[in-house]
Amino acid sequence: MFWETRMPSGRSLRLLTAALALFAIGAAERPQRVFDTLDNRRLSENAVDGLVQRMMTSHQVTGLGIAVIRKGKIVFIKSYGYASLDNKAPMTPATIMPGASLTKATFAWMLMQLVAEGKVDLDKPIDQYLPKPLPDYDAYADLKGDERWRKLTLRILMNHSSGFANFRFFEDDKKLRFHRDPGARYGYSGEGVHLAQFVLEQGLGIDVGKEIQARVFDRFRMGDTSMTWRESYEGRFAYGYTADGQRQPFAHRRKVDVAGSMTTTLADWARFLAAVSRGDGLGIAAHTAMVRPTIWIDSPTQFPTLSDDRTDRWKGMKLGYGVGWGTFESRFGHAYFKEGHDDGTENYAMCVDTRQSCILLMANDNRAAAIFVPLTNQLLGPVGLPAEWEGYRP
Repeated sequence: MFWETRMPSGRSLRLLTAALALFAIGAAERPQRVFDTLDNRRLSENAVDGLVQRMMTSHQVTGLGIAVIRKGKIVFIKSYGYASLDNKAPMTPATIMPGASLTKATFAWMLMQLVAEGKVDLDKPIDQYLPKPLPDYDAYADLKGDERWRKLTLRILMNHSSGFANFRFFEDDKKLRFHRDPGARYGYSGEGVHLAQFVLEQGLGIDVGKEIQARVFDRFRMGDTSMTWRESYEGRFAYGYTADGQRQPFAHRRKVDVAGSMTTTLADWARFLAAVSRGDGLGIAAHTAMVRPTIWIDSPTQFPTLSDDRTDRWKGMKLGYGVGWGTFESRFGHAYFKEGHDDGTENYAMCVDTRQSCILLMANDNRAAAIFVPLTNQLLGPVGLPAEWEGYRP
């Protein structure tokens, strides 16, 4: 059987040819996403792609997600590399990733909402919230005989001046103790943040996991974000890779831990960070209280947390800590930041406050830490990060 074919008329042929030409142009020259940096450079998607891929290649970074926020809006979001080297699964903005210590900043936002509603006072001693003395609880029995726990407030716990080690399991005897008087000096402490969660739960009867879900994740449409593992994450998460390239399993967190149990995606947490930059849900007073310093930092580096060494190096930039966020004065104005680190995970968030401009970097490879500073300088602007204090040494 022969099929009858009919050649198009001259006009139809011209229209068809023009349509095919436009399709070809569109495929080859898709409109580029373009955004401006804080120092008034204009970056195209192609320029960002080239820069990121060169840096990732030179430092053997497995996977990396980037979001740039300008004037409170996400102007660029894209992921590069692989979620898994084994099957070459691509990293995407929807890839499930550990939030690590970005969890602390998320909890801080929820806490400040309670403050704004008058339900919590940051400067009220925690013994006025708890129904019995802190050492009478099994988890804090180590503090018996040391009355300094009565000086603790939620602000002291959240600006990392509790005097505790980062975690008690770093102590030789695995016991919790004060190394400094509460409020005396900055020293990063996950134990302090744990205690803040404990005070809300035991003293105010707050289900912290449910509160974060309702106040943060539901509010900002963070559908892939949770404080504990979900079965729906299976097959969608990124494996982590250490500095020597060793693959790390994805932690299936079963207990709400505001110091680090959050699981999220680049897309979800970028949406949250944009909202934080705009002050959504807090109001000016609570937002300002969260990202303004209440303790100054005089340690040469953030870790080790309990070093007695001191320096005046950071006075010029007014390096300090607010409620769950680090703070400093950048070239473009007051700024706040939060890192997130674990084996196989490197996350970084930083915003210039009055510009409502931020960068979010989320990597499944510890080698990415070496490119966070140049990426921030190139994609957001040369803000003048406290890079050495944060441990970001190229």
